[in-house]
Amino acid sequence: MKSALVVIDMINDFVTGKFGFRGAVKIVSQIQQLLAAARARGIPVIYACDAHVPGDPELRVWGEHAMAGTKGSGIVPELSPIKGEAVIFKRTYDIFQVPRLKRLLGRKGIAELVLTGVVTEICIQHSAAGAFFNGYKVTIPEDCVASPEQRDKAHALDYMRRIYGAQITNSREIIKRWGK
Repeated sequence: MKSALVVIDMINDFVTGKFGFRGAVKIVSQIQQLLAAARARGIPVIYACDAHVPGDPELRVWGEHAMAGTKGSGIVPELSPIKGEAVIFKRTYDIFQVPRLKRLLGRKGIAELVLTGVVTEICIQHSAAGAFFNGYKVTIPEDCVASPEQRDKAHALDYMRRIYGAQITNSREIIKRWGK
């Protein structure tokens, strides 16, 4: 089954900026290891980043954040994409609201998405729903997702496992599986 590694919202505003939190900083090194393994094995890497414009529905809930073209919407330097890796810009929680994503996954023959990033109970969970509804297998390394509140993360992971059939694992197990 062909996999793609998806790095969701590991952007300045969500790691060290306006909505940054310690858990987001802590998962950077784990995602770096997963990125290195994916790149070494030719597994496609896709970055999905909030890049809002005035009037986006999320702004009514959260206020202005991750505005397109600002430093806040930029990927943290430690996780910078390399040449050939796709960066998609989203304006809502679910990565599948970006039509380009489905075309990209189809061209690459992807059947499984390994979701990483922040926030577990928001963009990860909604993207897992989008993946499930579009027929993709969902895998989530729990050491590569974060939430400001640990109980919210635990609840979201359990929900995705039960409702979307997501495989909840860790980066070490994924790297081992990719080595086969």
